[in-house]
Amino acid sequence: MINRIRDIRKAKGLTLADLAAACDPPTTAQTIGRLETGMRNLSTKWIDRIGTALGVEPETLVRSERSETPQVVAELWSSGAEALSSPREALLPTELAVQGDDSPLMVLAVNESVGEFRPGDLLWMRQLQPERAAEAINRDCLVPRPGGRFAFGRLIDRRGTLVGLLPPGAGQKQQVVDNPPWIATAMMLVRPLQA
Repeated sequence: MINRIRDIRKAKGLTLADLAAACDPPTTAQTIGRLETGMRNLSTKWIDRIGTALGVEPETLVRSERSETPQVVAELWSSGAEALSSPREALLPTELAVQGDDSPLMVLAVNESVGEFRPGDLLWMRQLQPERAAEAINRDCLVPRPGGRFAFGRLIDRRGTLVGLLPPGAGQKQQVVDNPPWIATAMMLVRPLQA
């Protein structure tokens, strides 16, 4: 089993001390650190306590080593979408689960304000095969380009093997990608709310 406490704690913006204090009864940051790293046994009692403190279902704190999880594969900047040097695990909102569709999920992380997107936004996307491109017309899409790059924008045109995207930034020109291996359509925008 893979321990996901650190990923969830960081995604919620909590320090080790914050999580330790939120536990009932409170514990120490050192104990939480040891549980996260596997230096201390993560019992069901600890899973329940930490899950309650984080405000998540306890079973989300661990996952099987065999189960695949969605990955953050690219980041959106004002200059366009850029691939990460190595993908990282994304936390899956349970509301996104769509029964009967086993298409891979991925996440685009927004780092700068671009169009309607703000820094910190996570755009959850479902990967489609090119033959399903008609489902993506007039939707925000991430499309792989040669050389490990990406194009992001509203899918406005599909002619033969060419896909036309209108980037979200003002004044940006249409991007055309020839014969992409897949198209990922936006399914959900997760935006952290500031206090």
